[in-house]
Amino acid sequence: MEKMLKLEKLSSGYGAVMVVRDISMEVNPKEAVALIGANGSGKTTILKTISGLMSPGGGEITFLERKIGALPAYEIAQKGLILVPEGKKLFQSMSVIENLEMGAYTRKAKRRKDENFQKVFSLFPVLKGRRYQTAGSLSGGEQTMLAIARGLMAAPTLFMLDEPSLGLAPILTEQVFETLSQVCKGGLSVLLSEQNVHHALSIASRGYVLELGNIKLEDKSDNLMNEDSIRKAYLGL
Repeated sequence: MEKMLKLEKLSSGYGAVMVVRDISMEVNPKEAVALIGANGSGKTTILKTISGLMSPGGGEITFLERKIGALPAYEIAQKGLILVPEGKKLFQSMSVIENLEMGAYTRKAKRRKDENFQKVFSLFPVLKGRRYQTAGSLSGGEQTMLAIARGLMAAPTLFMLDEPSLGLAPILTEQVFETLSQVCKGGLSVLLSEQNVHHALSIASRGYVLELGNIKLEDKSDNLMNEDSIRKAYLGL
């Protein structure tokens, strides 16, 4: 089977300091995979390096059988590998509609813009009602929804999300993950970095557990949920 994404002995960091070392992992077509681990474990570094925002310090990144480790971020995005970054990074003074239009910047996305508007408004009906409001006037949960919707407007082939529940109240976290579950069930390949282990593993079929820049465990989500070390460290059980 052709791999959607494959990392082989990937190392990355800041200057001479490697945050992640010799990471090997993969995402298959139509598969949702979770990256879980504490703050500082390397989850964000992996996603930034895959998307071209950081340069690899070693190893290979292959997307749809093509090596992309040396490509700039805009070329990687053009290939359909889209990241929703931690902290949302919205254009606060622009309207919801304008933020969504900024997501549809690739050639593929521009062709499908009208279709994708319908999809994201179906997934996030609250955004349709707020479409002329500025992003900065939205609640924290609505801003998270807008960030995810903007990513979907880019017509991703592989959709990566970095800590989508960060700073959200529990009820809003539930709403966001219910929507992400729908996205996964629709067949989109997803790579999710998330500290909320229960929610992440509930929508992913497999997970990688990171600890201090290394992969500690890799298994099916059900097995990880029942792993004693995971239950004690992340689930409070």
